[in-house]
Amino acid sequence: MQILPLDLSDDATATAVHRIGHAAYAVEAELIGFDGIPALGESLAEMRHTDLTWVGAFSEGGALAGFLAWAPEPEDGVSIDRLCVDPAWFRKGVASSLLRHALTEVFPGRPVTVTTGAANAPAVTLYERLGFRRGPDFSPVPGLTMASFGRAAESTPWEGGRGSSDLA
Repeated sequence: MQILPLDLSDDATATAVHRIGHAAYAVEAELIGFDGIPALGESLAEMRHTDLTWVGAFSEGGALAGFLAWAPEPEDGVSIDRLCVDPAWFRKGVASSLLRHALTEVFPGRPVTVTTGAANAPAVTLYERLGFRRGPDFSPVPGLTMASFGRAAESTPWEGGRGSSDLA
C-alpha cells in the first residue's frame, strides 16, 4: 500500500472516496444495528466541503483501497473523523496501514481521539491494538452506543506488543 494525500477537489478522487465511505459505513451500520450514521446520508458535495485533511491507501495497481480523514483539535491534538476501507479490501491491513502511517508520519507525538460504534468489533480491536485507550461509551441518539478512544501524545503505535499483525 502506498499512502498519499487526497485532493477532494479532483472529481475522480472525491467520487471514489464518497463511494468507499458509503460502502464502509453501510457495513458498520449493519454491525452496530444503526442505519443513521451521518456519513451515510452525506452528499458528495457535503463531503467535499468538510473541513478535514485526507490521506488514502492505494494498491499497487493504483486503486484507492481506503482513506483516513482528520481535523485538528486544541492543544495540538487530532480528532480522527473517518477511517474507511473499501469492503473489497477488508482484512488486508488497509486500516492498520492508514492508522500507523498517520500516527508515525502525519501527526507523530500528538494526542489523538476517535469514536466508533461500540459494537464495531473490528474497529474497537484496531484502536486498542494500536495503543488507544478506551474512554467512556456514550449514546448521541437513542439506539446508538458509541465508544470513545484516546491516544496520548507519547504513545507509539505498537506499544505493549500490539500492532504486530494486520488483522484490520
